[in-house]
Amino acid sequence: MQPVLSGTSDAAIRFDDVCTMLEELGFEKRVRGSHHLFRKPGVEERLNLQRDGSHAKPYQVKQVRAVVLRYRLGDAK
Repeated sequence: MQPVLSGTSDAAIRFDDVCTMLEELGFEKRVRGSHHLFRKPGVEERLNLQRDGSHAKPYQVKQVRAVVLRYRLGDAK
């Protein structure tokens, strides 16, 4: 979770690592084609992630970070 929260290298975050982190935080995952959709009760936003090769798209990593920090999920402070 630390690489996502640090915000220093969004382009180098592996897609599978972001998906695993969200699932560990209690998000439900649904896949529709290339879109990986994540929802969690109590979280208003729906996260829609797509692969960019083996990495997550940088702007989507920023969206994930914003949601984790906004709702203080996991150990985020």
